[in-house]
This record gives sequence, C-alpha cells and structure tokens, in this order.
Amino acid sequence: MKILLVEDDQALANGLARTLKDAGVLVEVAGDGRQADFLVSTECYDAVVLDLGLPDGNGTQWLSRWREQGIDLPVLILTARERWSDKAAGFSAGADDYVTKPFETAEVLFRLRALVRRAHGHSHPVLNVGDIALDTHAGQVTRSGMPVSLTAQEFRLLSHLIHAAPRIVSRIELSEHVYDGDQEPDSNVIDVQVSRLRRKLGSEAIETIRGQGYRMMGQAEDAG
Repeated sequence: MKILLVEDDQALANGLARTLKDAGVLVEVAGDGRQADFLVSTECYDAVVLDLGLPDGNGTQWLSRWREQGIDLPVLILTARERWSDKAAGFSAGADDYVTKPFETAEVLFRLRALVRRAHGHSHPVLNVGDIALDTHAGQVTRSGMPVSLTAQEFRLLSHLIHAAPRIVSRIELSEHVYDGDQEPDSNVIDVQVSRLRRKLGSEAIETIRGQGYRMMGQAEDAG
C-alpha cells in the first residue's frame, strides 16, 4: 500500500509516517494543498490521509477539486475539529472516513487498510485466494493455515496482487504502488521477487501473462 499524507504539522507527519512505514506502508508526505494537488495528479496512491487545516486552504477545498477532476482514490481526513458541521463538510466534499485529533496511529493504519480493501470490493479483513490467506489487519499471510514469512517488499507485492485478483496487474502498476518512488525497479527486480513469492506460496500461485504482467491464480474472496 502506498499513501499520500497531507499534513503541515511536521512533527505529527513524521511520527505518523514512521509508524505507517514500520507497518510496511509506503508513505509520501506533502506539507500543503498545492504540493498534494501536484502529487495526486502525477503519482499513483492507494489512499490519501488529508489534514483539514492546511496553510493554503481548507483540506475540503482541495478534496472537492480532486473529486471534480475524477480523482477517486480513498481519502481519510484528519482534523482537530470535532463539530459535526466540519465532519459533514468533509464527507460532502468526498471524504471516505474521518479521524479526529488526537488519535491512535494504529487506528489510522486500520482505517486505511479497510478503505483500500473496500475500494477493491472486499468487506472482510481476511482475503483468501485458494489456500493463501492475507490478513489485512494483522499484516500476515498464511498458506493452508501455516504462516508464511515475507519481506516487507514481498508482502506489499502480494497484497497488491491479491486485492486486484483476478485482474492482471502490469509491471508499471506494481512499480507505482509497491515500490518507493526513488527505487524505479526494472522488470528483472519484479520478476525476481515474484519468483521468490512462488517458492514460498507454490509455483501455481502467481501467473505470468506474457507482455501484460501478473495475476493471482484465482479470485480473492472474503473469509467467513
């Protein structure tokens, strides 16, 4: 998962970004609306965490602008404002969820995972593809009930493939959502990591579609 954090309080932004990164989330930070506007227009993210009190305009104004431009990625609003009218304005502008400051950083992580999961049409925190299960809340993967040890990079790659299943995911899409912007992995790097996942999950788990990319062998289903 790759998210954009839009927050002008540098201490808060650094602390939240650090917690999310420790959980395996890729985070880019924007300190104002203009920078965020540029990034959401030129980069690919799975979700946005948006502060309302920005130095160059209310966050709802920027959010309304993005929705008018057809940018429909999930948005979680952060704010110190507790009035219902402020929350209603955020939802009316197109927000998907809301967290009031002060907050537990773990709550932000859980809400982000839920937003991304629902954006792909899933309601349950555990997604199954064949005998592979991805627990989005715990950040764990099992195969036939047995835990599978993955690196953070492998987990992000597998998670993106499972959320997208059975759609084919191109190498370009994987590079945009799974890797840091300054990494720019070539096809060989992605191929190597997919091969490592196959060794851990079974050679039949991930299919290579020549000239198009990869897809999970099966459709992701909610557990339960």
